[in-house]
Amino acid sequence: MSSQSSEQEEIPTEVVFEAEVEVSSEEVPMEEWSSYILELPEDNKKKIMAEAGLYHAGSGEICGKYIAMSDSSVFRHLYYNYPAVLDPGITDALLIPEKPIIYPDDGQELYLAVCKEMNQCPVRSFVKGLVEEIIDLRYYCVSPQGVRAMSLALSNNCIVKVLNLTDNFLTPDACYHLSEMLASNTYLEELNLAGCRVGPVGAKRIFDGLTKNKTLKVLNLNRNQLTDEGMEHLAAVIVKGIHLQQIYLSYNCIGGKGAGVLAEALEFHNRFTHVDLSWNNLFTPLGTFNLLSRFSENKVLQELNLSWNSLSGARLGTAVKNALCAPNLKRLNLSNNRLNGEAITNIIGGLVKAKKLITLDLSYNPMTPDDALQILMKVKAPSVKVHNVLMENVFVTGEFLMFLRTIKEMKSKKNLVVTYGGIIGEFKPKGPDPRELILDRADFLAKKPKKRPVDIALVAMQLLKDNNEIMPSKDFATAVQGACAALDNDLLEEMANIFAGPRSAKAKTIDVKLLVDYMKRKWPDRKLPPTPPPEPEPLPLPEPAPKDAKGKGKGKGKKK
Repeated sequence: MSSQSSEQEEIPTEVVFEAEVEVSSEEVPMEEWSSYILELPEDNKKKIMAEAGLYHAGSGEICGKYIAMSDSSVFRHLYYNYPAVLDPGITDALLIPEKPIIYPDDGQELYLAVCKEMNQCPVRSFVKGLVEEIIDLRYYCVSPQGVRAMSLALSNNCIVKVLNLTDNFLTPDACYHLSEMLASNTYLEELNLAGCRVGPVGAKRIFDGLTKNKTLKVLNLNRNQLTDEGMEHLAAVIVKGIHLQQIYLSYNCIGGKGAGVLAEALEFHNRFTHVDLSWNNLFTPLGTFNLLSRFSENKVLQELNLSWNSLSGARLGTAVKNALCAPNLKRLNLSNNRLNGEAITNIIGGLVKAKKLITLDLSYNPMTPDDALQILMKVKAPSVKVHNVLMENVFVTGEFLMFLRTIKEMKSKKNLVVTYGGIIGEFKPKGPDPRELILDRADFLAKKPKKRPVDIALVAMQLLKDNNEIMPSKDFATAVQGACAALDNDLLEEMANIFAGPRSAKAKTIDVKLLVDYMKRKWPDRKLPPTPPPEPEPLPLPEPAPKDAKGKGKGKGKKK
């Protein structure tokens, strides 16, 4: 062991550099720094590559292997070059505003971003429709909260022209966002909100956006319960001027007050081409008369729908006559009202002025055959240009058909189309005799009880025999039921209708003689039993013999 340790101690050690260290409180000049005068070996690959331009040290740091430790009094070493920390963006975040995100005009990315922000599920059909002309979301149960995202996506969209939201529930907040969309959108042409239950409050918010929109042409608000209050909001924006051409207000409980308010607004702006006011309450003459008078001043009105409004009376007939004066009116729908008589006379008086009228619909009105003939006689005039006269469910006579045939033979009227319900006066339907049915039923019910069947014919004959030729229907029913015949009241009433007696203002009567006459022909074998001859009067009893004073009968006389 000692020999091995001695051999190790004898190995010579090569001294590379020996620094002289002097203990002094004075700082050593930089020229005498050991690290400053250190020369790196010639075989440093990184240095050689850096000189050749093949290596870049980055921050300029040199590996600590080649740097000697310096004195502790040196605050900054030459080779310890640490750059300052760069600003991570705090200055820009505080002083420079954030650049807004610019989305494409189709609105797809914007819609998805807003849905993500609101934590709403996007509607796939709406996303696809943003690059098409029509977005159809009928009966889609669109969330009212999701309407905000849809409105934002459509605000700058330049592709979609039709938005259909039929039968989706829209709250006032959803209507507000649709109004904001209408105020900024410049391509949408049709908005369908039928059955969305927006009400007067929601309608007011939608109407607010119409004043700024210049492209929307069709607005459908059918079945929204707008009432007269909603018409006041509509009138307010009509006065300001809107660019709508077609407005549909069917089934909204609009009465005479709403019609009057709308008439006042049309005095300032009257540019509608299609107006639908069907299924409302426009039977009040005052407001409706003013409204139809305003329509007569509209020079671009083409179609007017007033069906299902209970229109009746001569005054409303005159109002319709005024509406026919609109110079470009092509279709007038008056079906399912109560027009007849003088009202029809007043209406057809305006057909001469309706030069462009194509279709006049008077179907399902309680018109008489004379009213229908009167219309046809007016249409025959060359000055009347109407092509289609619709009178469904209106019955006519043979004279009407002959007159119609004569009109169609005219060259100017060969394309005239006239419809009607049916013909009366010549066609008599054949069927079972109601007298047979009623009497067979009565006979069956009367004989149905097994214990005590009753012959209804004998009951009627007995009533006639008792000098009851004409009876009130109630007395007849009482007499039949008194005879234990099991007939219900409806059947007895029908018998009184078929075998009716003379009319009476107080009660309905039945002709028993006519009833018995038909029963005898129907059942000739049924007769009342013969009346037995009157019993002879009994003979008077003989008077008893008179008694004597003593109360004895006749006895032997006294001997003389």
